[in-house]
Amino acid sequence: MGPVTAGVLQLLALIAALALAYIPLGTYLARVFSSDRHLRVERWIYRGIGADPDVRMRWPAYLRGVLAFSVAGVLFLYLLQRLQGVLPGSLGFDSVSPAQSFNTAASFVANTNWQSYYGEQTMGHVVQTAGLAVQNFVSAAVGIAVAVALVRGFARARTGELGNFWADLVRGVVRVLVPIAVVGALILVACGVIQNFSGIHEVGQFTGGSQQWNGGAVASQEVIKELGTNGGGYFNANSAHPFENPTPFTNLFEIFLILVIPSALTRTFGLMVGSVKQGYAILGTMAALWLGFTALMMWTEFAHHGPALQAAGGALEGKELRFGVGGSSIFAVATTMTSTGAVDSFHSSFTGLGGGITMIGMMLGEIAPGGTGSGLYGMLVMAVIAVFIAGLMVGRTPEYLGKKIGPREIKLAALYILVTPALVLVFTAASLALPTPPDSMLNSGAHGFSEVLYAFTSAANNNGSAFAGLNANTDWFNTMTGLAMLLGRFLPMVFVLALAGSLAEQRPVPVTTGTLRTEKPLFTGLLVGAILIVTGLTYFPALALGPLAEGLA
Repeated sequence: MGPVTAGVLQLLALIAALALAYIPLGTYLARVFSSDRHLRVERWIYRGIGADPDVRMRWPAYLRGVLAFSVAGVLFLYLLQRLQGVLPGSLGFDSVSPAQSFNTAASFVANTNWQSYYGEQTMGHVVQTAGLAVQNFVSAAVGIAVAVALVRGFARARTGELGNFWADLVRGVVRVLVPIAVVGALILVACGVIQNFSGIHEVGQFTGGSQQWNGGAVASQEVIKELGTNGGGYFNANSAHPFENPTPFTNLFEIFLILVIPSALTRTFGLMVGSVKQGYAILGTMAALWLGFTALMMWTEFAHHGPALQAAGGALEGKELRFGVGGSSIFAVATTMTSTGAVDSFHSSFTGLGGGITMIGMMLGEIAPGGTGSGLYGMLVMAVIAVFIAGLMVGRTPEYLGKKIGPREIKLAALYILVTPALVLVFTAASLALPTPPDSMLNSGAHGFSEVLYAFTSAANNNGSAFAGLNANTDWFNTMTGLAMLLGRFLPMVFVLALAGSLAEQRPVPVTTGTLRTEKPLFTGLLVGAILIVTGLTYFPALALGPLAEGLA
């Protein structure tokens, strides 16, 4: 079997697995977030945190819950890292420096998991399990909660109530993420991923010295890093490390975990707004973008330009032979078109155009299918933009799901789509204009520019992957990427929740012959076009200086 055929078969197997999980998981999620019943363990948690799960919140109260919980998470994780040197189970590692502690705390709370450190040489068992792994669960649950709040904004009428943040958060963890993670971790352990609390030990003697490895609760952290679209690796090599991702099957299974919840949430959306077809329209948009990018990535990485690539059967530099070009290409697109950031290969070693595809996937807003929750609410905001454009074309007040898209709604949607590109471009420009930050670039020219552009694209979009040539462990990059991650995560949430509150207060608009049918393929095509045009107009000049210049050279 040739490498191209193997890659295509892996892609077909992945699509089939996602299709099998789509209806049962999407239906289950809708039931979870529509139920008024609280489990006993959930009531214990509510008592412990002093929250009343039956209080109905308007969007300002919901937002205060999101921000208060996230601020507490940043402070706790920062202090845990600063105290690591005196904690048990630290494996002898010192406390983490202030700048890196801030960066890591911001990163994991923002669901980014950007790492400017070597995991196996910096973080002990306590920080890994009680700090980083916990945030992998709760940061993903925050994203799901905000997405559900926006869906309720479309579904409800003449009320500003969006549900209860604390109930949505706890249910997302207890009823969704933990059960799936337990099953997924058992599968990974059975396939060879390690799960222990062993200390540092020598693997063997080599010329010039020995190599040391430390164990850890890797399988349990690996499964939630993918399932929650987090991405932070226990080891520096991330999902290219054999302790995290040992076989082609685990590689495909981890891609499945990345995509399954964001995909299923489109059915949840359709059920909650009373039209499954609306969910299929959003899913169709996501699928068209993801399949298009995957096919383009596989073409660029399999293209045999030059004798080295012809002999290898593709661009194998920076890729694991056990996954091959096909598996690595699928993983790269999945992780950058969601907010995951996990890698099973070095994106910096991809072809010039291949590296550009990973960047564009993030620049789209990671909405195909996107992060857990963030992908759905990002796509729904783009749907609002699309119906607004359609309304301008025909001279009619735009409507979506029975709600008028007026000046307030379109301003909030516009702010949502502008804030992240502004962060990316401003931070990139500042890093290249100042005298010291460019010293962190391994390469010069177009590829060096791409290293910095990729870093802030990844940080502001809450992705977490990187072009490996950039040394981001400096005070400048630790601080600036930390700020980009926090602003890129929580400023859009402000606009999303404000939009949800505005929609929930409206009276439903009856469907007429002039209403745009947003469940039809025509709207799916319009939405795909709007996404590509908005992204292209925003980022094309920067892409022309980096990956496009390199790829066309």
